[in-house]
Amino acid sequence: MTERRVAVVTGGGRGIGRSIARALAGAGYELILAARSETELTAVKTEIDEAGGKAVAVPTDLRSPGQIDRLAETAREVGPVDLLVNNSGIAGPQGMMWELDPDDWAETMAVNVDAVFLCSRAFLPAMIERRRGSIVNIGSITGKRPLLGRSPYATSKLALVGLTRTLALETGAFGVRVNLISPGFVEGPRIDWVIDRQAEARGVASAEVREDFTAQSPLGRLTSPEDVASVVVFLASDAAAAITGADINVNSGVVMY
Repeated sequence: MTERRVAVVTGGGRGIGRSIARALAGAGYELILAARSETELTAVKTEIDEAGGKAVAVPTDLRSPGQIDRLAETAREVGPVDLLVNNSGIAGPQGMMWELDPDDWAETMAVNVDAVFLCSRAFLPAMIERRRGSIVNIGSITGKRPLLGRSPYATSKLALVGLTRTLALETGAFGVRVNLISPGFVEGPRIDWVIDRQAEARGVASAEVREDFTAQSPLGRLTSPEDVASVVVFLASDAAAAITGADINVNSGVVMY
């Protein structure tokens, strides 16, 4: 009999999160999907259900500790959570640091860092009690190198590296593993937005910036959301039993450290 497994995916309504949810459903997980957009969550839930999987959509503002607690309560009604994927994130403002609005900086940290802390804090006690579980945080290559005009985003993604490593150290004795994936130039609306903003800043066409991005990959390609999703499935599996505290590059070779 196949063991029942439950996963929570934040930011599960679009982009990488949608692909992660679909991949985990295909691997036999029951899904709890969290994001602010109920419409997008419902669409992903319907897609998973129609494919023979099981998913619950929980509209959640991850900036709210109370809503995260409600998410955890809903998840407990489904079953013990084996996997938490902290995928939700925002691009943050564009501009030189000294020109930024402090509220925009704070919102970027709230979504990209504080929400990871709050979600991990909400789901870890049950994992520790069961002495099993896995957390996968979705970072970025921008957590490894600077990105002009994107200091809030870069700061938030580098913060996830320290959070992941420390949490792995703190939870390892309880059988819980914590890892980070660093995607880069992932196909979809977000990279289109980044390319357009970079093009504006440089005064060139978006097509030229896209070519520059692709040229940074030894494989000559952008990374697909499915590329990232497949590594999440691996990290959650028993095949990755000896992997914790890792920062795994899934970025077509754009960054190799």
